[in-house]
Amino acid sequence: MSKQVYYEDIQIGYTLPVLIKHPTPRQLVMWAGASGEFSEMHYDKDFALRMGFPGIIVHGMLMASFLAQLITNWMGECGNLKKIKTVNRQFVLVDQEIYCNGKVIEKYEKDNEHLIKFEIWVEDQKRERCVTGEAIVSLTSQEMN
Repeated sequence: MSKQVYYEDIQIGYTLPVLIKHPTPRQLVMWAGASGEFSEMHYDKDFALRMGFPGIIVHGMLMASFLAQLITNWMGECGNLKKIKTVNRQFVLVDQEIYCNGKVIEKYEKDNEHLIKFEIWVEDQKRERCVTGEAIVSLTSQEMN
């Protein structure tokens, strides 16, 4: 578990430590079982090739979950991931390293909560953005402790 992060510690422009993932065929099978998303392009290479992909592609929602992990690993026990939304821009192939990133774009208070808004994204091996999105986190204030 990471050290507790406080609202006052964070400034606009702050970047999260990069989370590197390497989705494997086994992980895709496990994700399919947990999510119920059994499209053949996520496990059958021949099917994926027939559909015009260069190989088996990673589930978009699995990549979104990696971005959620990026944030929840960072925010500490008292943080609360309030919202996350992502858009898949391009596919990612299985067995390739991907990089999960986040940067603070807004910091504000609303309804007695201290909120941080992030731009989040996944980059492929070429460092091209394949998933983009936003997340909002509620952090504890040092003033409240």
